[in-house]
Amino acid sequence: MNSCGVSLSAATVALGDEAKKMAAGKASRDSEEESLSLTVEEREALGGMDSRLFGFVRLHEDGARMKTLLGKAVRCYESLILKAEGKVDSDFFCQLGHFNLLLEDYSKALSAYQRYYSLQSDYWKNAAFLYGLGLVYFYYNAFHWAIKAFQDVLYVDPSFCRAKEIHLRLGLMFKVNTDYKSSLKHFQLALIDCNPCTLSSAEIQFHIAHLYETQRKYHSAKEAYEQLLQTENLPAQVKATVLQQLGWMHHNMDIVGDKASKESYAIQYLQKSLEADPNSGQSWYFLGRCYSSIGKVQDAFISYRQSIDKSEASADTWCSIGVLYQQQNQPMDALQAYICAVQLDHGHAAAWMDLGTLYESCNQPQDAIKCYLNATRSKRCSNTSTLAARIKFLQAQLCNLPQSSLQNKTKLLPSIEEAWSLPIPAELTSRQGAMNTAQQAYRAYDPNTEPVLNHSQTPILQQSLSLHMITSSQVEGLSSPAKKKRTSSPTKNGSDNWNVVQSLSHHPVQQVYSLCLTPQKLQHLEQLRANRDNLSPAQKRQLEQLESQFVLMQQVRHKGVAQQNTHTLPHNHTDLNSSIEEPWRKQLSHSAQGLHKSQSSCVSGPNEEQPVFSTESAQYQQATSTGIKKPNEHLTLPSNSVPQRNADSHLSSHIATSGGQQGIIFTKESKPSKNRSLVPETSRHTGDTSNGCADVKGLSNHVHQLIADAVSSPNHGDSPNLLIGDNPQLSALLIGKANDNVGTGTCDKVNNIHPAVHTKTDHSVASSPSSAISTATPSPKSTEQASINSVTSLNSPHSGIHTVNGEGLENSQNSTKVDLPLVSHRSTSQIIPSMSVSICPSSTEVLKAFRNLGKNGLSNSCVLLDKCPPPRPPTSPYPPLPKDKLNPPTPSIYLENKRDAFFPPLHQFCTNPKNPVTVIRGLAGALKLDLGLFSTKTLVEANNEHMVEVRTQLLQPADENWDPTGTKKIWHCESNRSHTTIAKYAQYQASSFQESLREENEKRTQHKDHSDNESTSSENSGRRRKGPFKTIKFGTNIDLSDNKKWKLQLHELTKLPAFVRVVSAGNLLSHVGHTILGMNTVQLYMKVPGSRTPGHQENNNFCSVNINIGPGDCEWFVVPEDYWGVLNDFCEKNNLNFLMSSWWPNLEDLYEANVPVYRFIQRPGDLVWINAGTVHWVQAVGWCNNIAWNVGPLTACQYKLAVERYEWNKLKSVKSPVPMVHLSWNMARNIKVSDPKLFEMIKYCLLKILKQCQTLREALVAAGKEVIWHGRTNDEPAHYCSICEVEVFNLLFVTNESNTQKTYIVHCQDCARKTSRSLENFVVLEQYKMEDLIQVYDQFTLTSFFPDTAEEIGSC
Repeated sequence: MNSCGVSLSAATVALGDEAKKMAAGKASRDSEEESLSLTVEEREALGGMDSRLFGFVRLHEDGARMKTLLGKAVRCYESLILKAEGKVDSDFFCQLGHFNLLLEDYSKALSAYQRYYSLQSDYWKNAAFLYGLGLVYFYYNAFHWAIKAFQDVLYVDPSFCRAKEIHLRLGLMFKVNTDYKSSLKHFQLALIDCNPCTLSSAEIQFHIAHLYETQRKYHSAKEAYEQLLQTENLPAQVKATVLQQLGWMHHNMDIVGDKASKESYAIQYLQKSLEADPNSGQSWYFLGRCYSSIGKVQDAFISYRQSIDKSEASADTWCSIGVLYQQQNQPMDALQAYICAVQLDHGHAAAWMDLGTLYESCNQPQDAIKCYLNATRSKRCSNTSTLAARIKFLQAQLCNLPQSSLQNKTKLLPSIEEAWSLPIPAELTSRQGAMNTAQQAYRAYDPNTEPVLNHSQTPILQQSLSLHMITSSQVEGLSSPAKKKRTSSPTKNGSDNWNVVQSLSHHPVQQVYSLCLTPQKLQHLEQLRANRDNLSPAQKRQLEQLESQFVLMQQVRHKGVAQQNTHTLPHNHTDLNSSIEEPWRKQLSHSAQGLHKSQSSCVSGPNEEQPVFSTESAQYQQATSTGIKKPNEHLTLPSNSVPQRNADSHLSSHIATSGGQQGIIFTKESKPSKNRSLVPETSRHTGDTSNGCADVKGLSNHVHQLIADAVSSPNHGDSPNLLIGDNPQLSALLIGKANDNVGTGTCDKVNNIHPAVHTKTDHSVASSPSSAISTATPSPKSTEQASINSVTSLNSPHSGIHTVNGEGLENSQNSTKVDLPLVSHRSTSQIIPSMSVSICPSSTEVLKAFRNLGKNGLSNSCVLLDKCPPPRPPTSPYPPLPKDKLNPPTPSIYLENKRDAFFPPLHQFCTNPKNPVTVIRGLAGALKLDLGLFSTKTLVEANNEHMVEVRTQLLQPADENWDPTGTKKIWHCESNRSHTTIAKYAQYQASSFQESLREENEKRTQHKDHSDNESTSSENSGRRRKGPFKTIKFGTNIDLSDNKKWKLQLHELTKLPAFVRVVSAGNLLSHVGHTILGMNTVQLYMKVPGSRTPGHQENNNFCSVNINIGPGDCEWFVVPEDYWGVLNDFCEKNNLNFLMSSWWPNLEDLYEANVPVYRFIQRPGDLVWINAGTVHWVQAVGWCNNIAWNVGPLTACQYKLAVERYEWNKLKSVKSPVPMVHLSWNMARNIKVSDPKLFEMIKYCLLKILKQCQTLREALVAAGKEVIWHGRTNDEPAHYCSICEVEVFNLLFVTNESNTQKTYIVHCQDCARKTSRSLENFVVLEQYKMEDLIQVYDQFTLTSFFPDTAEEIGSC
């Protein structure tokens, strides 16, 4: 024993001490477990808590008890997760996510939600989960995914109790994304909802008014603003902001009278605004602009000074001060003001241009050139060509001047390098360094100091009004502090140094800049610490100062940066674009603050450049700016994706609402990584917007959840790797062992992955009641166990071949689970039990099964039948086509005679889903169609005053689409709408043709050889592609439905084969029972060369017929239906709405994504058959007319695609022109179906609607609401909700007033209840007797199947 150097007695004592420690530890653990257990009362209190309470509980004021309870519940749940090693019920994680969300701990909430998603295959049925997930996405400004989550909530539960909050947030996000039509719709849906909300009705009305202003509908905006001012008890902040907007509109826009009266009105409005809110720096700035425009220099200067004092100076304010000084012939003061502006915003093009003009006026061309160059490098520069010409002119002048004259010339102003280091003149700003102290800056970002509102309060509107006011004319970022340390001059080391400044300085002037120690200061601090004993008194003071700054920086970093790179979403979308903008986080992401925050607490960094972060290593700077990592390194959020509370970078938004200086930028594009913001960049001159995905070359070993989310923090000691940094064990459990699975995977590109994605083998998603029959929907339950290449992805080309049901839950399912204090959150309106209902029984059996079910709630989403998951676009077919197959030959049929046209295989060939398009050549000649009846001359003679919709477009090459300046290829297609008559457009068409003839004759008169002509043509073509482009007008959507006006023309079309006729028994659209313009009626198109029909699918995916009348040709581009999901993704990346926007695909993008494109010429007399769901876009090559209409073949494929698009439209809040429910019942009445697949889908639809009608009717009667018989008239159109535009069948909710006036303004049940909870303002009209519907259902049976006549053409 002694040989070991330890005596026996000593070992005995040590053993005894260890035993005591173990006993004490056990007692401590028992005590801790006892303290973490929930009492029965606590469980009951927690039972009603989920995401629906978010924003409606007060945790920071009188809710301390609630906060304590939630915190205890979270600790208890986390402890039990550790004990169970993560093998717990999926609902357990969902509740944990809800509790963390209510505590505003978004990282933990996201982690728990992700785990729930991975464990619960039918997570999409849980509306509260989707809502909570959407709130988390919204918190991080991941608008793309927040929109999807919120739309899913409304799809699975249209009567969701927080629908108003969802519509409000959707309106705000669509507004930021410049989808103004969708934004307006959601704001209006929020406005009619009488449920509690974190914004008042007045605030929502303000957003609607500002939406009109953003779209430049100034008169509508003015009326809306003025109407809002008439509201009683209007909050002071709302009133101030409305008056501010009216004042600025009068200053900028031609709304009333001459300039003097405009400025007078503007000043009056702005002065009234300042009476309501004297501390609005933006109003002071606008007032200064107004005074400046009428020559009141002193008043303008005072207003600018007030603007700086009230809200910290913006680059625009300093630029305007510079203009004021320059006008007063004070060049030195103007120079200092301009320098302040460009230091606040390195990309402020107007300030650089003004500064260049100043230098040029002082005869300093070298400095002027440098300033002009910096202006041209800004994204917001709208006159680059003019500046380039000016730079060339000045350079030519410098070349002609002798060198001696340049050296000996006396300079009136300091050079740009010297001016960059000049101090801010005291007379330009009265604000001293009080607001620059680090302590105050830190407190400004302390969430505990922020006001809290709940639903019982009227939210105080501070930033929330102006927060989302973004127009294409606005300037980025209006507010940053005016005083800070100067950065190096962008021209000091030559013009190229500007790029360095751009890449380093995102916010060159920061009020709290002193918190961020530069690497030089950090090095100096280490040197001072190393020589602490030998320092002089001055050096000791400097050391104390640096150490205090370092401590504060670490505190801020621990609070802010610890969250910065720790959040992952359940998709591979690395550019979260949270943009660290305070208002989106503080005002809109959590409603507990009423979506508000004071302007005075927000500062803005307007630039797209990166901020100078003082971090522990250069590696951290590089990682956060690029979002790209090497293998085995930790991935970081890109710099445009940092959560707002990142106090290290101190970025938030001060909001300016409109005008020449009216701009805000919520998110900036990270140049090194080329990550594009989900929030559009709005600039002073252009509304350039973009979004996209980051390319990620490797995957971290710490990828969260099932999806390798490339979003974790760098491995610094003060930043946790994963979402629960204070508990690594729990983090590992919530990750779901992703480390083991992801390590072997590789991913060249991270694609957007949304949780509600369903893999399928036929590249189509079960998205509707009918498609659910023919398309299986595998469960995504085990995706967390899959490698990165087998992740079910919305965009991944590999997802189509990987199995979703794997062995991910094998361990947890086969293991004994710990008994957990699970709190029940289930409700009948959330989770519907799975049941299978046969469509074979009679209606009596069906109704008996349904009877008395659903009386607990009237939502039409509470369906006894299995709910269908929200529809999803199809993924790109796999395997991808080889590059040589991306230009396939177009299927074409050449007709020689009438017999060929009526040959049955022609119909079969066209409707075969394998042929996305068919060109029938020579149809007019074979059938001897008189196409002259549709010529321009005949149309003018028949109805010269007939209405024509005109689209004003830019003449461009057919295979390209450039922005108006001709600098880059884009997807957005300019197409502005107006109206004229056939006679006037015919005159334009003729004059355009004559002008072209004159140009041709002029070319012929030029005596040049052939090579010269080719060279000239090539030069002209190159010049044309770079703009400016010629404007053309396209006459479209000319209605030919009136049989009296167009009798001859319509009769001529009866010569066509039955399957392409406008009306036929085999055409589904002929059974709608009423007119749908342009679909079951003929439309005419009058074209000049370059006229474009932008990319689209036909309404409800119906087939279409298009005949070229001539005399010119048309060029067509066609993509198969399987690839529409890819085009939808491209539209989203280009900030376009696939269904509603005008877009022209970039062929290079399509080929890179392995999308095949059919391309062909349609000559006069050719008929183009577009099959169901085919994407296409068309451009006229010459002068021609076209006629077109839609056809619905009686096939399972057509019906399935039509219903899928019907459901997709419902998800996207877009009206479906074809009322599929109404059509399905008419088909059951009129058509005998022999195709089993088609029969099953129609029968399923009838079954579902029959159940809904019976359940709703019984519930209304039980509630004491009278159902009034109304019936239907012949040819009465199907009805749509006047609010949300969904189809309303049988039971119509009509307002009392409209019922009395016989105008019948129809509402759906959900919108009616949002307007009037008890329906006291509505009457319910019934159009069909239940007995009639039952009879139709029973009599609709599958007819005998005859193989020789009923071929399975078109079955999917």
